[in-house]
Amino acid sequence: MTLTLYLGIGLVAAFLLQGLLGFIQIKNFSQNYRELRQHGRVLIGKNPKRLQAGSLLLLAIDLDGNIKDARIMKGVTIFAHFKQLPLLKQHNIVVVAADNEMMQQVDKLTRGCILNAYRNFVNFKTGQLAYDDLNTNVNIFSMPLFEKIKQLYHQLNRLIGHQLNKVRRNEL
Repeated sequence: MTLTLYLGIGLVAAFLLQGLLGFIQIKNFSQNYRELRQHGRVLIGKNPKRLQAGSLLLLAIDLDGNIKDARIMKGVTIFAHFKQLPLLKQHNIVVVAADNEMMQQVDKLTRGCILNAYRNFVNFKTGQLAYDDLNTNVNIFSMPLFEKIKQLYHQLNRLIGHQLNKVRRNEL
């Protein structure tokens, strides 16, 4: 009974800690978004992953798609923060997305974000921006920390079940 209580307290503590750190990350996003918004429109490119590093790209652009400022956040944990991406500054999003040489200068996660941002730009320009492009809802239980906790819980549950079966066999 005490093991279950400790496990429950540990899960609640992890949930609260992730909530707090997630709040700090959202605050970091809001601050960077606000700063880029001062330069004009902000184009967002995302490349979310469940159990590996994901990324989020913020591009301050003018109406023609010229990039005035670029910032990217990459990582698995809630400790990831936005960093400058000077390679994209003073370029047009359409040219960047079509330029294979430039795309090869960035990693795979950043390429995915750039292509997603380009798609969002095209959809915006053609008036076909989909709900999913604007949807910022996140299922907190699919975040990496909760996935890890679920895995640990299932491993612990199997281990306890295995130990109980051993004890039962020894009693017979």
